[in-house]
Amino acid sequence: MTKKSADEHAIDISLLHLSHAHEFAPLLASYAQALKRGAPRRPDDYYAENLLRDRTAEIAGARLDGILVGFVIFYDLPEPVSGMRAGQVDHIYVHHDHRGKGIAKALIDVLADKAEERGWTKLSLNAPRVPEDGRKLYEQVAAPADWTSFIIRFGNQ
Repeated sequence: MTKKSADEHAIDISLLHLSHAHEFAPLLASYAQALKRGAPRRPDDYYAENLLRDRTAEIAGARLDGILVGFVIFYDLPEPVSGMRAGQVDHIYVHHDHRGKGIAKALIDVLADKAEERGWTKLSLNAPRVPEDGRKLYEQVAAPADWTSFIIRFGNQ
């Protein structure tokens, strides 16, 4: 699917597949570095391949002028109250060189456009508390959720 950004670049959004692992790995490393604030991670094709093979996650990539510059990791889940389905976004990232061009919103718009076809009653958007700029888009396009999330961590992560 192609969307136009505010400055009229063509943003092409499509599902990523195993064949895209080498292209996806540097963007995934950049995302991890942005969240952890440490030294940049080395792109890891093996990790990108494992993520792209995952049975539950789907990954849509955004290309600007043919270059992969952003992604969203989402899930299609059962929605027990309605008996239908729901979408859930846990990770969305646009490379810092391409922010402010409407790419993240285009990724969310594409998922929202698929809601009826997938039988989704809602699309839940999970955002990190830090950095705060990760929530700005969600605050513009969605309402606060009925739930608060908590986490139990295992291992050293």
